Amino acid sequence: MFLHRLPVSILLATLILNPLQATQSTIGGGSGLALAERALSALITFSPIQDVTLTGTAQRIAGSDDETGTVVFKAASTGSARIALSLPSGTRSEIRAASPSGFVGSWSGPDGASHAIAYHNLMTDSGLFPTFMLANFISSQNAVIAYVGQEERDGASALHLSAYQKSAGPASEAATLPQHLSQIEIYLDPASLVPVAIAFNTHPDDNALVDIPVSIEFSDYRKVNGAQIPFHIQKFINYSLALDLKFQTATINSGLSASDFSAGL
Repeated sequence: MFLHRLPVSILLATLILNPLQATQSTIGGGSGLALAERALSALITFSPIQDVTLTGTAQRIAGSDDETGTVVFKAASTGSARIALSLPSGTRSEIRAASPSGFVGSWSGPDGASHAIAYHNLMTDSGLFPTFMLANFISSQNAVIAYVGQEERDGASALHLSAYQKSAGPASEAATLPQHLSQIEIYLDPASLVPVAIAFNTHPDDNALVDIPVSIEFSDYRKVNGAQIPFHIQKFINYSLALDLKFQTATINSGLSASDFSAGL
């Protein structure tokens, strides 16, 4: 569904100042955008959010490796995000940063060497902070947000949205790949409308055509300065738990800058 889009900061303020505009629409009629706006309104009830910093504990599972340490996650309304894990094996980080030409990203392991993230794996949001993920889809002029329906997911009922970025050029086989690479499935709690999970695909660095399923589950929502924030986030890669984050602190609008998301390349 196509409607006018607003910059994220203006959009967040609009939904806060005019909550009825975001809540009076019904779910029917396949209005994915209206439902997404209602979900965003459920996440922010007071002042707009420009940035967030979350700290807590992290469990990382990769094959036979299973280790626990600490995590610092930072995100901005621009779509930039940084996650840093301090683990017994060393420090691991991943960065997704907005730039004038699009998103750039990098990751590093215990050796400290920085590696570029393939562009086709930057076409979906990092997914770890649902407020910014929803806001950026709603504000995008090229976004398509469809309401799929109410369904059962992991034994509980959920409202299913499907969203992707539509290619600006003419429809063609080549245009469908960027749409596929940006597609994300969003699942909302039917009562509160907060996101309970998202799902998308990641891909090998050298092959954008191979899909590796990723899902992120959100729980333990708590209100922080008028914002609903999930304090428990689990990330599954290829249906196996890869990251289990339990946050203890959340700081909103601390004034994060572009330097906080330097890709290090």
